[in-house]
Amino acid sequence: MSGTPTGLDAGAATAASGSQGSLKKAMLELHEPSKDGSLDKPGDLIGTVDFQFNPKELTLSKSAKWTRPTTKGSTKASPPQYQGPQPSKMTLEMFLDASVFFAPGRTQDDYVVKTVEQLFRCCVPTDASHGQKKDSPPWVQLRWGGVTGFLAYIESVQAKYTLFTPAGLPVRAVCTVVLQELAGEPPGTNPTSGGRVPYREHVVVHGDSLAGIAYAEYGDASLWRAVADVNKVDDPSRLRPGQRLLLPTAEELVRPASPSARSRLPVPGLPVPAPARGREVAGAPR
Repeated sequence: MSGTPTGLDAGAATAASGSQGSLKKAMLELHEPSKDGSLDKPGDLIGTVDFQFNPKELTLSKSAKWTRPTTKGSTKASPPQYQGPQPSKMTLEMFLDASVFFAPGRTQDDYVVKTVEQLFRCCVPTDASHGQKKDSPPWVQLRWGGVTGFLAYIESVQAKYTLFTPAGLPVRAVCTVVLQELAGEPPGTNPTSGGRVPYREHVVVHGDSLAGIAYAEYGDASLWRAVADVNKVDDPSRLRPGQRLLLPTAEELVRPASPSARSRLPVPGLPVPAPARGREVAGAPR
């Protein structure tokens, strides 16, 4: 499902490609969210949205996020830093048409309106999740014969009614549905700690210090020690522009026990404060 590079798992369809096969109708399966909080396996099936006509086009998109740190006074752009993949998106159109059943003097059904309303309800929390105070819209998966789409939620639905009965009932519509991936590929193994959470990186630029990096990243300059430990930096004053530093995860940050202890930690790039003289007490040894 989400691990496929194209966003579609077509294994079963590929196996049957040698024969003409029979017509398969596409559908959107609607599921409750997973009960254990995982993003790779949906909960119970709560319904389907059936395609009246199979889609003529499917648009898939995938992107990556990059950032470029800026330094005041620099004349050149810094190297881009890869921040990770963005979720996959799938855009598809559903064509709904009940006009072929229209006949003068015959009651026209509201199939088109009901299907559009069903799609709109995919953008609001399910009754079960709302009752548990864990609001979540249905989890959605495209199935079309042997093709399976990634597990997703519906980001947006746009319906355009194009034909009406003389009484004003919509009998034809085109719906544009955008699905966004719930979870991408599992994160890679952390090469330093062996954990499942990857480190973020900081590329050193001229004027950087460990204390400044720690303050910008965590809001606490004294956490420079954790950055130094992860990167095995023996001399914090010898950072090189272009050097890549791994940023520790929250679990690896070791904060001082108290503000007074924190204030006594030396910070690279700042003068070490002189020890405060204690108040003399009568009878105390000098």
